Amino acid sequence: MSIAGRVSTLRRPRDLMEERPPAAWTARIVTLFPEAFPGILGLSLTGKARDQGLWGLDTIDLRPFGLGKHKNVDDTPAGGGAGMVLRADVVGPALDHAALGTPEDRTRWPVVYMSPRGKPFTQAMAQRFAGAEGMTILCGRFEGVDERVLDHYAIEEVSIGDFVLTGGELAAQIVIDATIRLLPGVLGNQASTEEESFSHGLLEHPQYTRPAEWQGRAIPEVLMSGHHGRIEAWRRAQSEEITRTRRPDLWDAHIAKQKKGD
Repeated sequence: MSIAGRVSTLRRPRDLMEERPPAAWTARIVTLFPEAFPGILGLSLTGKARDQGLWGLDTIDLRPFGLGKHKNVDDTPAGGGAGMVLRADVVGPALDHAALGTPEDRTRWPVVYMSPRGKPFTQAMAQRFAGAEGMTILCGRFEGVDERVLDHYAIEEVSIGDFVLTGGELAAQIVIDATIRLLPGVLGNQASTEEESFSHGLLEHPQYTRPAEWQGRAIPEVLMSGHHGRIEAWRRAQSEEITRTRRPDLWDAHIAKQKKGD
């Protein structure tokens, strides 16, 4: 059966899009579990921003691209071994489908595969993704996807940590959340993204709010002083100390950057 015949019941990405401004940043997710989305992304500020058209989400169900009567999407690993691998002749057409109407330039539209062997996801990476027009994320399952798909489409592999999940859907939601909160208007107060962890290579300073005393613990006096210069200096010192003790890797990178700037 032709690929066209196998996917005739799948709506085009244009039909999948909800009404929103044409320029809205959009995530397209290729997944066996489209019902997993929007998940947490549909709640709170990110959900409200999506309703307002500040960003969009399209899911491309991998199953309709499956082969045969049972729409099989995977097969046993070449060379033997446990588990199953997503087939190239299934994932490839799904990615072609997801690419409809998107720029070929990967700086304008990154294509990412969530993988524990990928580059560690960072704030800088989220900023790069937010600067694009949107992105496509392939969510793996089982033992992963046929390597030829990754090579053929020059897909960028991204990891959220040194551990293994049952699939890429949760990881994709993490990447999307970290990215869309950087889009103008999503958080409401853009200044908040400029002061939080990793924005300047350091972990964020401690935060406090009312009551002034709780369980015998008082808010640091400097924060109650109203002296903005002292407050800024205290916060900076706290960020540096927390980064130095908790994330020596970030601290070393911060020091190296400081020396380079001298």
